[in-house]
Amino acid sequence: MTTAAARGAEQDGRSGRAAGAWRTRGTDGLTEALTDVLGGARARGGLFHRAVLAPPWGVRVQDGAPLALASMLRGTGWVRHSEAPEPVRLEPGDVAVLRGPAPYVLADDPETEPGLLIQPGDCCTTVDGTDMCEELALGVRTWGRSPDDPAVLLSGNYQLHGDLSARLLDALPPVLVLDAAEWDADLMRLVAAEVVKDAPGQQMVLDRLLDLLLVSVLRAWFARPEADAPAWYRAQSDPVVGVALRLLHEQPGHAWTVAALAAGAGVSRASLARRFSELVGEPPMSYLAQWRIDLAARLLRERGATLGAVARRVGYGDGFALSAAFKRLRGVSPTAYLAGGAPD
Repeated sequence: MTTAAARGAEQDGRSGRAAGAWRTRGTDGLTEALTDVLGGARARGGLFHRAVLAPPWGVRVQDGAPLALASMLRGTGWVRHSEAPEPVRLEPGDVAVLRGPAPYVLADDPETEPGLLIQPGDCCTTVDGTDMCEELALGVRTWGRSPDDPAVLLSGNYQLHGDLSARLLDALPPVLVLDAAEWDADLMRLVAAEVVKDAPGQQMVLDRLLDLLLVSVLRAWFARPEADAPAWYRAQSDPVVGVALRLLHEQPGHAWTVAALAAGAGVSRASLARRFSELVGEPPMSYLAQWRIDLAARLLRERGATLGAVARRVGYGDGFALSAAFKRLRGVSPTAYLAGGAPD
């Protein structure tokens, strides 16, 4: 694919989320598209905290992280997200997925005002700015005033925006909660046991556990009939758009045009363009551009990967074209992404 064609495949914007959900083919009800998007989640330097708390307690998290997971290991709590209309209760074993960078509050009661703030850089302060990291330290990744206090909150944060695809983040509501019966809650107990360890390679272990947690929770959430699933997920069930989506996912390096996709789906170019935009919420070439960059982000992490080779695999003529598209859609260059940089 030429540089001009690669750039031309990226001209239209990306859409947000839509209501409803479908379960389609696959051993666990996931579509290939969902599997691909979830497969792109890969934490680097994810932060875990285990907080031991006594009521009244409240923590306002305003660290700018793109995504976090939180669960009550002991006791109950509430989540108040700045972009959600109502607080949500957390019982032991429940898990909440919280979309950033908007702030949110975790507290023992919906009316409790936060006494602690979590700032960028993993800094814990009082509301007036007093650093509390040393005073509240209770051990490895654990903080509080007494290990015997009745509530234990476990949280894990993705720190880098490049670790998660924009398509995944756009698919999520500000806060979603699954109760313990809806997902593999035993996984959280495994994470809780690992969080307090200080062993060689522990950060790598925790990063992969954070990814596993996210995938486990989102698989369960997308399978709910009432889930506010994204349009690209629901569109997999359409006999025309579903075919086009599978073609894009299976052959991302092909020099696709709307006409070629329409031929593959057995409809006219105008019909596919209209139907794709109606069901997915964006034009086919815009969807393809984002999918190529999400795939490139994953391939670039592979041992021995080069920018040029990855560019050719995902449909760009050279590394320069891929770098320009990557910067525009991910907010960082491929080099900065691999180095762990944040978006500009």
